[in-house]
Amino acid sequence: MASLASLPFFLFTLPARALADAFDAGIILRLANLWLAGCAGALAFLGWAGILNPILLLVGVFVLGLGFAVNAPVWASLVPRVVTDEELPSALTLGGVQLNITGILGPALAGILLAKLEAPFVFALNAAGFLLVFMAIPALPRSSRNLGRTLTSFLRSIAISVRYVGQTKNVRNILFRNAIFSSLVVVIPALMPVVLLKELGLDGSSLGLAFASMGVGSVLGAIFVIPWLRSRFVTDHLMLIAQITLAGIYVLMAMVHHCLYCLVPMALAGASWTLAASELWVVAQRAIPNSARGRISALMMVLSQGAMTLGAIAWGLSAQIAGTRLTLFAAASLFCVMTVVLMLVMIPREPSAPPDKTKALAI
Repeated sequence: MASLASLPFFLFTLPARALADAFDAGIILRLANLWLAGCAGALAFLGWAGILNPILLLVGVFVLGLGFAVNAPVWASLVPRVVTDEELPSALTLGGVQLNITGILGPALAGILLAKLEAPFVFALNAAGFLLVFMAIPALPRSSRNLGRTLTSFLRSIAISVRYVGQTKNVRNILFRNAIFSSLVVVIPALMPVVLLKELGLDGSSLGLAFASMGVGSVLGAIFVIPWLRSRFVTDHLMLIAQITLAGIYVLMAMVHHCLYCLVPMALAGASWTLAASELWVVAQRAIPNSARGRISALMMVLSQGAMTLGAIAWGLSAQIAGTRLTLFAAASLFCVMTVVLMLVMIPREPSAPPDKTKALAI
């Protein structure tokens, strides 16, 4: 399930960015939310009809992910068009806080509803929520860009960006570190449901509570802990702290025997994940030249989602073959080893791209 949720972002994020440049963003967002509402409504109908099985549920996860993959880059391009330049930093910060808050409320509310109502009713509420978003999307001026020209320019710029990454060791190492981190951190969404639902025999509300505590940790960490740590440690030390903490959480996940004992480790996981991901993003933005920031950032997101997709498959197969707890111990050990190795051999040394390579990216 974690793999199928990440796969659409790997496959469709870059094409969706080209669509955002070529078409009216409001139309794309409306179509994406109608798609999401239709998918959620279809899952509700299948559930009420009694024919919803694991295969159809996984297909539903993928098609929902497709809608989110199209929606995300277009929504990001919309924000600068509905706020002023002075309001943009605050809008982006508010968007990040909103995402974390919904990450808390969504799983918690879904868990409560699953305990009281049937799953099809939850899917129906989800569909209604997407329809509300559809109606709230503002009308925007139509884009006058030519689709063929936009796609040609887009493909050419991506090819140049890939060639630049291959020629620039600093940026290449950053992207590789981000991919390795993504493949290891996906252990949490891939195996935490297995631990709680299968190993401990708990219900959906307990799973929602555990993921809600992860969101709480992410929000509190972003507000209180991360600023304090950044004032005292450099980036590489922060990465070491976050990743070693995540490795320790994997060990705790393997040893836990009650849902309540998961809450504090999951909160720490949320804070550590936020810290490591933000530091990787900051390092990348400092190393990427302005002329290619958007394209290489998109490549970074695609590689991250691809690594999460492959990682989720690998960890899921390992849990099925060797057992969940042994897989968690193995993941913790590999996380520690890879953290130390990457810190020793792939610490970025250049603050920015060489001038000649930066000029070569101008389009």
